[in-house]
Amino acid sequence: MKVLMVDVDGVLIHGRPADGLPHFTYLERDLGLRLDLLQREFFQTCWADIIVGREPLEPSLAKVLAKIAPQLSAATLIDYWFENDSHLDRVLLDELAALRQSGVTLFLATNQEHRRARYLMEQLGLNAHFDDILYSAALGHSKPSPDFFRLATERAGALPGEIGFIDDMTVNVEAARQFGWNAAQWTAGARLRETLSAFSHSR
Repeated sequence: MKVLMVDVDGVLIHGRPADGLPHFTYLERDLGLRLDLLQREFFQTCWADIIVGREPLEPSLAKVLAKIAPQLSAATLIDYWFENDSHLDRVLLDELAALRQSGVTLFLATNQEHRRARYLMEQLGLNAHFDDILYSAALGHSKPSPDFFRLATERAGALPGEIGFIDDMTVNVEAARQFGWNAAQWTAGARLRETLSAFSHSR
């Protein structure tokens, strides 16, 4: 394995920094916006275009909020969202650092729009831990599309068989294996060494 691709949400990041609860757990209490309304009016209608870079996040969100929560600005909601979805698995980061020191190149391989990808690297400081971030809005395709894995492989400059991948979603792990990556499913609280040992059994 020359390269390890690491998913973000559900692997490296688990919800709110204070308690690990899902990031929008207290959305209505804190910002006066019902989560089911946001899901229906924004995530179910706009997100598919935003996550692959066809539409920018803030203008799309602002248009929806003008209708469902006119008192709330898109910038305020975005700040709240990113800050509450940033609880890093420090144990995993340490384990990844040791792997990187051994000569393995580390990439984040994640479905993100541009704003949060930048936030992850710069504000959360993941650029100190990873060689780069390969994300859906920049690639124009999201996991589990084969095009995501094809383009990520090209960006990594490695052969599919030289790439390892950990993700918490079965569908993404299976898609990566179909493309020839060594992939294993991550479960919360797992250790990196044990997870990587599954590669030898997944081919």
